[in-house]
Amino acid sequence: MSISGAFAQDGPDRLGIAGHNHLALQVKDIQVSAKFYREIMGLTPIPVPDNLKAIRAWFNVGNGQQIHLLAGRTTPIVHDKDGSHFALFVDDIVKSEQFLKAHNIQFHKQVRFDGITQIYFPDPDGYLFELNEKKK
Repeated sequence: MSISGAFAQDGPDRLGIAGHNHLALQVKDIQVSAKFYREIMGLTPIPVPDNLKAIRAWFNVGNGQQIHLLAGRTTPIVHDKDGSHFALFVDDIVKSEQFLKAHNIQFHKQVRFDGITQIYFPDPDGYLFELNEKKK
């Protein structure tokens, strides 16, 4: 089955979802969060229209997917590894762990039921990310 086929929902009784476009996260400080997503997450910024630059930051995750940061969050975000989180693949979990340590990013490391090592860490607002090494 093709990737697009995995998402496609054809038929009159369906919404017709054909894929994932972006995830929008409301953040407290757009500049602090944009720096984190650029320098720690390593995501490539996407140009934002001039009239939105002060309140938005957009990033390319790959495969046509994006993360959009929206200014204006005023309430705390509380996520933990057993609740809401965003899971991403990495090529080398050991290198990812070393990178987080070098940048003094607090994280939780565990081994999943199938032997895959996972690392959980928060962004500046408390949104939680899970890193998984792809099976080789």
